[in-house]
This record gives sequence, C-alpha cells and structure tokens, in this order.
Amino acid sequence: MPKADLQFRLIGKTLPVDHGYHLFSAIAENLPEIHDNRDIGIHPVNGRFIGNRLLALTQRSRLSIRTPIEKIKPLLALSGKSLQLAGHNIRVGTPNTRALIPAASLYSRLVIIKGFTEPEGFLAAVKRQLDDMDIKGKPSLIAQSHISEANKGKGSGSRSPYLRRTLRIRDKEIVGFALRVEELSAEESIRLQEEGIGGRRRFGCGLFIPAR
Repeated sequence: MPKADLQFRLIGKTLPVDHGYHLFSAIAENLPEIHDNRDIGIHPVNGRFIGNRLLALTQRSRLSIRTPIEKIKPLLALSGKSLQLAGHNIRVGTPNTRALIPAASLYSRLVIIKGFTEPEGFLAAVKRQLDDMDIKGKPSLIAQSHISEANKGKGSGSRSPYLRRTLRIRDKEIVGFALRVEELSAEESIRLQEEGIGGRRRFGCGLFIPAR
C-alpha cells in the first residue's frame, strides 16, 4: 500500500526530547480512531536542542505522519487542534503531503527490536528483517563520534561506541539504536521507508528518511 508523509506546521515553544509516546497520546485524544490504525508512523519532531532534555520548536518543526495515501483524509482533522505533551502546548497548523523519495542511504533516529539491546545481536536482527523484505542494503549502527554535541544530549548516556537511545513509555524505558542502511536500490529504498524496521512505529521508531 503506497505511503506518503502528511506534514503539519507546528506552533509552540518547546517539547520534550523524548516525546514519541506523549505525541501519540495527544494525537489520539483528538482522533481516537488512531488507536486502531496500525499502518501509520509518527516521525519525531525536529527542533533545536536547548538542554534540560528539551527541544525548542523552529520554523522547520513539523508534525509528520507516514500513512497510506488512501488514509490521509481522516488525519486532516488534526489541523487547528491543540496538543498537550507533558505540560507543553503546541498547535497544529496547515498540512501538506510529501511523497517518499528514493535515496541510496536511509537513516532512522531510533530503531527498537524487542529482545535486542546490545549492538551485535541488534544488528543481526536488523539484517534478518531486511532479508525478510528482500532488501540487500548494508545496515550499520551510528557511532557516537558521528553525532554533534547537541544530539549526543538526546541519547541514553551509555558508554557504548554506538548511539544507543531510549524511548520512555509511562514508567518503562525501551532501548534501541540509531541506524543507517546504505547501498539501496530505488525500489528497496521506498520499500524500507514504507515498511520500516522494528516496532513502536507510532511512537517515532523504525521510520527512515534520506540520510544527510
């Protein structure tokens, strides 16, 4: 089922760095039917890291939902809504739709695969999922040294040489890694963007974008 990214402008000041669960919950308060929609993924909101585990929203900050094209219409009702995220108030602006663009190298900020929290086992599990999708691209974990000082503040503080990150859901902290997949064909690239890797897609995990 072809997918696209439905993007809304955001108006507000700040939100938590670890906002995936809060963002989904706030959206679900306005669109209860989203609880049963397992086909969507909600991208992490981009912003400027300002310390104290907070992001400042910028002109480029967007609420971006990856969704089957035929399911875009109900999501348009989010436009104009106010979202409460752990005490932070943001308002959803006007939307536009962006088609998925093939790229030879894709990146995901956080991939979570249940039962795999150490680098070697995690990467092996990633390769199995790529094989299942008939994708021959080469996956690699992102090294801490490749991340800017601001972005390092978004990790879990692990001493691992790889960028281990966490997602908090209520009182539980779930561990995953930043991941890059390279040497993709155009067809493989679109397939990976549509399918993703691992779980927790609605909380911002396992979603891929073209690598910078």
